[in-house]
Amino acid sequence: MTVRRIVANIAADNAEAAARFYGGVFELDILMDLGWIVTFGSEERMQVQLSVMTEGGAGTPVPDISIEVADLDETLARVVQGGYAIEYGPIDEPWGVRRFFVRDPFGRLVNVLAHL
Repeated sequence: MTVRRIVANIAADNAEAAARFYGGVFELDILMDLGWIVTFGSEERMQVQLSVMTEGGAGTPVPDISIEVADLDETLARVVQGGYAIEYGPIDEPWGVRRFFVRDPFGRLVNVLAHL
């Protein structure tokens, strides 16, 4: 058996808010839209990962999802421009990432990171 992908599922009642946040901030493409489900992703290869955490690191709460980006400052600027509140950071962590936490429009805590 080979796992081909792992998808985070977020319960939400506003696909337009999801498109503004996940499509606008992270530039993810809509890969599927059936009305009741909209799947965002990237045509680039995404790795399969699953993290199990007792905390979010540095004493932070466990984020619902983590999104690694190529340019953290550019993503941070889009988050601020979109009016989304930063809940932690940005900060360089001792384990080699620079990151910040932001809440998506549905209250999910998103860990946005880039490797140093």
